[in-house]
Amino acid sequence: MTVQNLASSDHSVEISGLEKRYTPQRGGEGGRGIEDVSFTVPHGKFFTLLGPSGCGKTTTLRCLAGLETADRGTISMNGRPVFSAADSRDVSPDDRPIAMVPQSYGIWPHMKVFDNAAFPLRYGRTTYPKAETRQRVLTMLEQVGLTEYADRWATQLSGGQQQRLALARALLCEPEVLLLDEPLSNLDAKLRSQLRTELRSFQQKFGVTTIYVTHDQGEALAMSDTIVVMNKGRIEQIGSPNDIYDSPASRFVADFVGSANLIPGVTEAALGSGDSAVDAKTSVGVVRCGRFTTPAVPPTAGQEMFVCVRPENIRVSTGTPGPEGANRFAARILSSEYLGDRQEVVVTVGDIELRAHADAHLDARPGDEVSAVLDPAWTIALWS
Repeated sequence: MTVQNLASSDHSVEISGLEKRYTPQRGGEGGRGIEDVSFTVPHGKFFTLLGPSGCGKTTTLRCLAGLETADRGTISMNGRPVFSAADSRDVSPDDRPIAMVPQSYGIWPHMKVFDNAAFPLRYGRTTYPKAETRQRVLTMLEQVGLTEYADRWATQLSGGQQQRLALARALLCEPEVLLLDEPLSNLDAKLRSQLRTELRSFQQKFGVTTIYVTHDQGEALAMSDTIVVMNKGRIEQIGSPNDIYDSPASRFVADFVGSANLIPGVTEAALGSGDSAVDAKTSVGVVRCGRFTTPAVPPTAGQEMFVCVRPENIRVSTGTPGPEGANRFAARILSSEYLGDRQEVVVTVGDIELRAHADAHLDARPGDEVSAVLDPAWTIALWS
């Protein structure tokens, strides 16, 4: 069984200028849920909305599903408009080419596994004769590894099995777009890691366009083709996992996705159009940044900025220190944690604390003098 591709556009989903406001409830706070959210999702891709609680990612997903009505903007699926505030168009959820897996999975406890999976084929947009329904359901249950559980009550399944059942039921709808709202958040860490691999594998196997909501950066980096990082109702950055991690567009993205050391400073010289590196004056000295996201207005000399460097891009060494400069600084070990494959150390450079991933066999203790080298190729200049 394969999910039907009814595409008539280069993108499965196109959102433009989406805005949703909430009115205060009995003295509570209202305000903007999302503002000027725009993005496109190519066919067959795994697209993730990532951000902290309250950032607007679930509101965006619910607007896509038709469970929320936006105040402005447009939504199209496979070239067909399903929402337009200007045209007063708002296609009902039942008539949108989607299937959705909620955070709680939505498994019906009074039904057996087979009946849960068969529900959309019996009562959905497209229904099938009894024999074909049975064949389709059993084929799908086999593909998600639940054939032997077909006659069990849904409540007898483990959390991971319930997640597979919810996914199987959604795929049996043959959606053009699959919406997933933090479906792994209720599972323990080990099972989450296992199931995110399975979920990505299923998505690639069926080729269904998927929009996934999560606050877990690890999930987003491991599973996604494209990540949208959201904050306070707005989009901070859109890019591949590599782009988001290695070239964050703002301090928020750098700090939220992974671990980052952020060193305040000022730009030493104006940024020219052909420059491939930026020098920053900081309290620990001049730091060369070999990576940066060019802002809308080129920064000038003396402009406030932050140097971002990931812990894995700081080398900590003992012995005779080399000459300072070239991003090499005298440092002192503040704390150290042995994690088997590495040590996570905190060093002080002047009045700045830096977290670094050091060699597992680094022979240094708190208080020892060391050298800290910030790899210029992976040190990032940020102006926002």
